[in-house]
Amino acid sequence: MSWAKKFKKIVGPGNPYVTMAKILVSRDVLIDFPAGPTEIVILADEIANPKFIAYDLISQAEHGSDSIVVLVTTSEKLAKSVMHEIKRVLSSVPRSEIVSKAISDNGFVILCETMDEAINFVNFFAPEHLEIILEEKESVAERINSAGLVLLGDYSPVALSDYCIGVSHVLPTNGFARIYSGLSVLDFVKTMCVIECNIETLETYRNTIKVLAYGEGLPNHSSALEVRLK
Repeated sequence: MSWAKKFKKIVGPGNPYVTMAKILVSRDVLIDFPAGPTEIVILADEIANPKFIAYDLISQAEHGSDSIVVLVTTSEKLAKSVMHEIKRVLSSVPRSEIVSKAISDNGFVILCETMDEAINFVNFFAPEHLEIILEEKESVAERINSAGLVLLGDYSPVALSDYCIGVSHVLPTNGFARIYSGLSVLDFVKTMCVIECNIETLETYRNTIKVLAYGEGLPNHSSALEVRLK
């Protein structure tokens, strides 16, 4: 496509149509990663404030009816309190129709028997935004390896990260946090390797390369070394 030559890379978030457009052109133009719809997972225990959690879930749900909002907890009491708080305020919050549909269609609570089980779920789900509101939040955060952004404690809501504190707002969704990081300056940096070896290095790897080259059916790769070693 001639138009593709005008662009080096397409980055940034968008609605489902933007995301699909990025995927369609990704054969011709580099993209960062598919992003959207938005996701929040809150990992919490009995010390958490259910009202804070309810409003954080609501705030992400208002992005659109396809928003994904999840509470993961080991506390049945907290789960019930959060659901009660959401029901109590849902009809009165702004954009209540969108929020209600998102929570109804894509909102859920996961009650885990152990924190290990909860952490395993989070790493499997690989959420865009992860809030950790736990007694042992720091030690649990060290065990999270798949999330776009991790926010710790009662006073680090996603809403703060969306607007003010300088972290990337373009984050992987749909499980892509297992393989992608959030958009950063590294997405605009190109690297390359420069290598210089000597004859001793060639001798060291002579047999290894011969085995691999012949095993792959590419014997001339081995010959390119042998001619230097004769």
